[in-house]
Amino acid sequence: MIESKYLKENIENIQKLMTIPALRNFETRSLGKLLRLSKIRQYEGGELIIKEGDLDPWLYFLLSGSIRITKEGLDIGTIDRMGEIFGEMRIVDSLSRSASVFATGTTVCLAVDTSAKDRLSHEGTKDERLDFLLLLYRIFAEYMSIRLRLTNEELIKAKKRIDQLKS
Repeated sequence: MIESKYLKENIENIQKLMTIPALRNFETRSLGKLLRLSKIRQYEGGELIIKEGDLDPWLYFLLSGSIRITKEGLDIGTIDRMGEIFGEMRIVDSLSRSASVFATGTTVCLAVDTSAKDRLSHEGTKDERLDFLLLLYRIFAEYMSIRLRLTNEELIKAKKRIDQLKS
């Protein structure tokens, strides 16, 4: 893995963040806060990004490339769209990582250090900090809802297939 230092809050970096679909609803000052918690990480094909069972604090936005998600050694999905979020479940529920994630070629991510959110505590009003965190959690909720719907569709397909095989 190649990792940058924490990113600087400047207009160029903020404009780059605004190209990520999930971050388009953020105000400029919120994007600046997000930058101060973030690093750019580049992985090579097959490299481990998230290890199932770990307790690390990182949340990821896919900038380029693709990832493969595995659970208990079984492939359960891939993500290849720029701006997709992964690693959010650990941040929401504080449990260990539920799956492993591997780069499937050269992959670049915006990695957000959610344990560094204390850096925000001295900046802005309490309402501004709450607005920032609420927006971040709304993004999580939207992505988790989309993924849950897809999982439900896969479950229905599997149940129909099982019923077909039984008869």
